[in-house]
Amino acid sequence: MAPRTTDVPAAAPAGAPAPLVDRHGRVHTDLRLSLTDRCNLRCTYCMPAEGLDWLPRDQTLTDAELLRLARIAVHRLGIRTLRLTGGEPLLRRGLPDLLARLGDLGAELSLTTNGIGLARRAPELKRSGLHRVNVSLDTLRPERYAALTRRDRLPDVLAGLAAAKAAGLEPVKVNAVPVRGVNEDELVDLVEFAVDGGYRMRFIESMPLDAQGAWDRAAMVTAAEILDVLAARWRLVPVGRPGNAPAEEWRLAGTGHVVGVIASVTRPFCGGCDRVRLTADGQLRNCLFATEESDLRALLRGGADDARIERAWRACVAGKRPGHRIGDADFVRPERPMSAIGG
Repeated sequence: MAPRTTDVPAAAPAGAPAPLVDRHGRVHTDLRLSLTDRCNLRCTYCMPAEGLDWLPRDQTLTDAELLRLARIAVHRLGIRTLRLTGGEPLLRRGLPDLLARLGDLGAELSLTTNGIGLARRAPELKRSGLHRVNVSLDTLRPERYAALTRRDRLPDVLAGLAAAKAAGLEPVKVNAVPVRGVNEDELVDLVEFAVDGGYRMRFIESMPLDAQGAWDRAAMVTAAEILDVLAARWRLVPVGRPGNAPAEEWRLAGTGHVVGVIASVTRPFCGGCDRVRLTADGQLRNCLFATEESDLRALLRGGADDARIERAWRACVAGKRPGHRIGDADFVRPERPMSAIGG
């Protein structure tokens, strides 16, 4: 018997696309596009020192394939924001041209990067159509940065942040993952650094997405702990969660500066999630913690037309679960680590 499809939204009509909606009524407008699973850092909370077995080149999406899927997402599914991720997306060959072609689709373009190489590339990326960047930075101390990332590249990241701001890739957001016994003593220092530089600071609870499977909830610095530390230095004025953004925000009273906290573990925001993810090898994931994927690459390379790919996309999103259930005893980690999923 053929599977029932009555719960899957119909294909987009002519004109404005039908919303990309799941069975819980969540409309998805944000697509995270992973450009590569490769990375030039070896962060201790992400992967082992020797790195991982990277995807073979012939298994990753070509520019033409990625552009076709992005076009379907924007024109047929109502996606409004394209976030380019990795691995490290700056490692993607031909990135400026890819950005320019993605920009022609009319969606907002942003990029999450570790900042290595951003200093020399920021102006070109801006000219190519990139709107804004998020830069990962967990510490301001050179020796600690080298220990955390297994690379001595902190000056490059700081230069990249300054170049991004100078190029107009704003707001420039700084993402840090506090880990107990590692860098939780730098929360105030990082916010002061962001305030001085004109960046927007965001703290992210560590999540069970490391390749080693060594995530320890006890080592996670919770949102409540982060806010307690910051509240001892500043009066925090709640701003809320802009739209369906993952970060809750607080304004530092008496200033125009805002700090955000992404608390996926202790204060999940699944009920307002509007994100869907496409891995570098063309697998569609309806949740960061999904344990199943939909193979869009196979459809592309098998000759499927846009309508067939749209139906598969809508079916995948329709099946999205209410939440990730990290706090449940029977929670199952996804097989892919964060670097292979895309942030």
